[in-house]
Amino acid sequence: MTDERRALFYALAAVLLWSTVASAFKLTLRYLSPVQLLFWASLFSVCILGLMLTLQGKWRELLWMPPAPLLRLGLPGLLTPWLYYLVLFKAYELLPAQEAQPLNYSWAITLSLLAVPVLGHKLRRKQLAAIALSYFGVLIIATRGDPMSLEFSSGFGVFLALASTLIWASYWLWQTWSKIDPVIALFCNFVFALPFIAITLWLTEGFSLPDQKGLAGALYVGMFEMGLTFLLWLKALQLTSSTARIANLIYLSPFLSLVLIHLVVGEDILLSSYLGLLFIVAGVLLQQQNRTQHQE
Repeated sequence: MTDERRALFYALAAVLLWSTVASAFKLTLRYLSPVQLLFWASLFSVCILGLMLTLQGKWRELLWMPPAPLLRLGLPGLLTPWLYYLVLFKAYELLPAQEAQPLNYSWAITLSLLAVPVLGHKLRRKQLAAIALSYFGVLIIATRGDPMSLEFSSGFGVFLALASTLIWASYWLWQTWSKIDPVIALFCNFVFALPFIAITLWLTEGFSLPDQKGLAGALYVGMFEMGLTFLLWLKALQLTSSTARIANLIYLSPFLSLVLIHLVVGEDILLSSYLGLLFIVAGVLLQQQNRTQHQE
């Protein structure tokens, strides 16, 4: 198998796995609270990422780091996984998965807005059009196809789903300085955040062992949302000679996710969910095109 075929295989595997996580969130939240899901999924993720470091022989690089760089690597864990997933899982608890998933997907637009005050970027006409397109899609989804009504199935759930995009975008801006291996950085994030997550669970609900279905769901989320899929995606980007062609496959994920939400979770997908997602993706693509042209 050539490198390009292997890259395509890894990328499609990552896209397919990421397409399942919205359904996994919704199903697992039937058995676990958002805080419980965050704790157990993060614990499993630490184990999985630690195994990845072992298989890749990267423990020596990690253990020889001075305390100050380790602390800088760990601090973003306060945003992701701790705050981000706490907010996102609560949004999934309050909203149908077909609403929470596309709303969260608008994080790329939030990133461009946040880059204005943080990085000093300027918004051009195409970027403003991209933002307008995406957030009109958000409004279509949140109001179930009646944007003029401004009536939401859960106003607080919509707020949390959009807040999660702000947290995720802030996390990526925080990580722009880092040149460290991404698997090491992600492992440090989760190790640093795990005590904070444990304290949150202890103070709010206390510790108890979930049933098998809850643990299985948390294991799936920890493995495929927070761990293994990330490595597959990185491997695809390393093998390909066309990063743009591989990266564009990610736009399949939210549409596949809606199909799986219908088949696995049992939600009847509204036309407004597909229409709103089309607007969001159109905005993201327009923004990406503008960024590419500006770089050229």
